[in-house]
Amino acid sequence: MALDVGSKRIGIAIADPSGTFALPVGTIERTNLRTDFARIVEYAESYGAREMVVGDPVSLSGERGIAAEKMDAFVTALRGVFGGTIHRVDERMTTAQATKTLIAADVSRAKRKTVVDKMAAALILESFLAKRRREGEDR
Repeated sequence: MALDVGSKRIGIAIADPSGTFALPVGTIERTNLRTDFARIVEYAESYGAREMVVGDPVSLSGERGIAAEKMDAFVTALRGVFGGTIHRVDERMTTAQATKTLIAADVSRAKRKTVVDKMAAALILESFLAKRRREGEDR
């Protein structure tokens, strides 16, 4: 399962059972950490997720700024409620890429707002799955 964590929403994506592709499945409207984590855990349990991939907001220059530090704290707290493995993946440009794809598909601005976060989560997960496949081929 993957998370694209934003200040207003958290996009959720899951992998198919074979780990071949990612599917955008939902969006959580942010309220407070306790409620956000409860919803994340609900998704994880409903899909049987044993691993979680969280987008890491590294700046375009590759530096870790304030957003990355906030995400470090978020992931540390998430480890307290999710018993599986948590992976971090560079999320640079995933939301922009998801938005560009939706615009190309002529999706309205209102509809884009409701799906862009879960699509970004799917891109984060696809990046992780591709890396895992490459590493498996190198062995």
